[in-house]
Amino acid sequence: MSDPLISHGRHFGRTVFALCNYPSLLTNGILRLEQMEDTPLEDFPAEERREHRVFEQLLDSYPGLLERLKTGSEEEIIHVGELIGKGAAGARGDDTKTLKSAVLDWISPKGAAIQPPLHRNSKIDRGFNHELTGSLLCPAGLDWKDAETRENLRSGEMLVCGDQWPIFLYAHHTFDADDPWCGLLRSRLLAYKHVFTSPSSVDKEPKATRSGNARLHGMNSVTIASIAYVATQVRFAISSSSVFSRTDTTTDSETFYHSLLDLFEDPEESKEVDDLLTWWNRQVFPTSSAAKRPISANSALSKIRLKRLAIKQTTDSNLISS
Repeated sequence: MSDPLISHGRHFGRTVFALCNYPSLLTNGILRLEQMEDTPLEDFPAEERREHRVFEQLLDSYPGLLERLKTGSEEEIIHVGELIGKGAAGARGDDTKTLKSAVLDWISPKGAAIQPPLHRNSKIDRGFNHELTGSLLCPAGLDWKDAETRENLRSGEMLVCGDQWPIFLYAHHTFDADDPWCGLLRSRLLAYKHVFTSPSSVDKEPKATRSGNARLHGMNSVTIASIAYVATQVRFAISSSSVFSRTDTTTDSETFYHSLLDLFEDPEESKEVDDLLTWWNRQVFPTSSAAKRPISANSALSKIRLKRLAIKQTTDSNLISS
């Protein structure tokens, strides 16, 4: 029977933080807790603040973990980190493997085959080497139809960094330079259900039931990191790289993943991020997202709320005047 920390690592990697060294995360987190007795977290560099937020989320999500880390030896802390890391890496590997083949079904033109054909078991002809995958990976703002752009991307003369987001992230693969949030991360290619509910539910209407990895871990809403994780996996699936690696500079997956998290965690973007989460919750967890929908105008519930608000305002104004 596998250690429950491995199972926890599988879910934590998908939904909170995918690409990290967990033994280091735990060791640094424990040291930082001691340092924070004298220094507030705000005084630490931005990278350390993010790492500590992940550390705290890990502690909150696994009862008894903090006590185990505080009382354990350095070897025990590293062992716990390795178990969680094994789970996260295992889940990532499983998702990479299943998406490698499945993504070809989603990018195929309706009622037609991909031409020239793409192999399910080999990725060498994907990425900018193929017309279809190249058009999807082309950075937003560039024109894949332009012959020079296409050639520069194929030859590697034009290097694409992880923070140059591909057009497939956008709904209908359309980018508006004047409104870059419009349609961002609402593409049907972001196969959230494939990873979190069940692969068979990708193209179907959302059901009221939850299944698969989400149900297994009591998940009933979408997290910002899980959207970034799915986007990173799909981007890798249509690339020509054969091995998913944190240090892979060709696909630059780690930079890509972190650049999405940077946007999501920016307080200035909170309204757009909330709207995005609500949109995704309606796609994946339709029953739980009902609470986030605006209350219907003229409904009994809206009348009750309005009356309650009026009574409260009258009471408040009476208290102030007296």
